[in-house]
Amino acid sequence: MDINFELYKIFYHVAKYKSFSDAAAKLHVSQSAISQAVKNLEYKTGSQLFYRKTREVKLTSEGEILFKHIEQAYNFIKTAENKLLELQNPESGEIKIGVSDTICKYYLIDPIDKFMQKHPKVKIQVINRTSHQILNILKEGKIDFGIVTLPVHSKGIAVKNYISVEDIFVASNKFIELSSRPVSLQELSSYPLLMLDKNSSTRQNTDSFFQKRHLNLVPEIELESIDLLLEFAKIGMGIAHVLKESALPFINRGELFEIKLKERLPVRRLGIATMKNVPLSRTSSEFIMFLEEKGNNNQ
Repeated sequence: MDINFELYKIFYHVAKYKSFSDAAAKLHVSQSAISQAVKNLEYKTGSQLFYRKTREVKLTSEGEILFKHIEQAYNFIKTAENKLLELQNPESGEIKIGVSDTICKYYLIDPIDKFMQKHPKVKIQVINRTSHQILNILKEGKIDFGIVTLPVHSKGIAVKNYISVEDIFVASNKFIELSSRPVSLQELSSYPLLMLDKNSSTRQNTDSFFQKRHLNLVPEIELESIDLLLEFAKIGMGIAHVLKESALPFINRGELFEIKLKERLPVRRLGIATMKNVPLSRTSSEFIMFLEEKGNNNQ
């Protein structure tokens, strides 16, 4: 099929905003022109792409398939445009990063601040996602790179080692009997545990570590936020599995203590993930080099 890209552009905006009128406003054309373009695209593809019976436009199953590919192509085209603009104005640029909220809070905000001081005209966008979600939006072209938990086994993605981080178990004085001695993994698993959602890479790595020792973790509470895990641990709801860096303020204030394990948890490695066949902009490459330099200094 030889289809004018302008039709795909209109389709993308209608699907993104779920509205013919919003797409028309965004593209500065009439709503009737949007409607006619969509009808033309449906005729050329031989597929109904939208349901139009409700106020909100909804994609059909065929439309969902097309949108998945058009969205990826559109994102890569916008990235290419930004790279060309960057060549014309080397001091400007845009960086889109995918990272979890916890890693962002404790390991990325400071580098971003220092980088922005050196390059004040650079625009940095941060998208908070889990490692699995970061890999997905990286493939879709929504971000330039992501910081993810290793290992990564995903076709088409390259990964560089970034930093190593440590996860620990912490508890309030409600479990003070565990503070004066090393605790076995088996004993720990018998206590009420507070852990990240089972779909997170951190949780999956921890589950795998325990399963290799024939132990199965059944958390009392599962959450998506480490900050909430710490708050629940502080009021004695259970023993929380968290990033050590995030727990240090609570430990220093005496609100929580670290549980010393007989068998230490493995250090978790983080990597910088990029698309293998998609060149990075100069600004993104420079920021990654900046991160790697800081990461090496912190090891």
